[in-house]
Amino acid sequence: MAYSNPTAPPRKVETPKGAALFMLGAVVLLWVLEAIDFFLLGLLDQLGIHAQQPMGWVGILFAPFLHAGFGHLIANSAPLWVLGFLVLLGRGGALRMVWSTLVSMVSSGIAAWILTPAHTVIVGASGVVFGWLTYLMARGFFARDAKSIIVSVLVFILYGSVLWGVFPTQVGVSWQAHLGGAIGGVFAAWVMHRRAARKVSVGL
Repeated sequence: MAYSNPTAPPRKVETPKGAALFMLGAVVLLWVLEAIDFFLLGLLDQLGIHAQQPMGWVGILFAPFLHAGFGHLIANSAPLWVLGFLVLLGRGGALRMVWSTLVSMVSSGIAAWILTPAHTVIVGASGVVFGWLTYLMARGFFARDAKSIIVSVLVFILYGSVLWGVFPTQVGVSWQAHLGGAIGGVFAAWVMHRRAARKVSVGL
């Protein structure tokens, strides 16, 4: 016989409406912070990651919330909302959101701190965006359920070309942060969903 566990209904934040509103709030927060930074003449950006500096890694905690101008934020806003919505949607979405975000943020920040030339400050949510992107794509492979596979394919069609951003193709863009975030997203999917796949396949 197959083994199964009773499941709880999704939380409000994991419903389509709840996930959409949560991500809208997250994006609005970034815009508010960027507006404050604009009036402070970029002072908040100094809280970002200072590459190769002894305490520069502390900026890992703040960099995803800061951007180098409104153009930078505009480029991140739509994929941040869409990918965050997909991560959060469905039962267990809150846990997936917390785990994939933390892993992507840390892995992106460490890669940026180590690999970026010294005396460079790195800011932006794109490391987390790349983490969510690869998390959603890898989740279908590890979880092996129809819903996750469909989402993986959809995400690849919509944003697969963005993965070129892990290579040094554009001056002033932190491919290091993108690469670290992408690696973190795959790792997060592997940790969370390989066990789930094994449970689903258990049978006697």
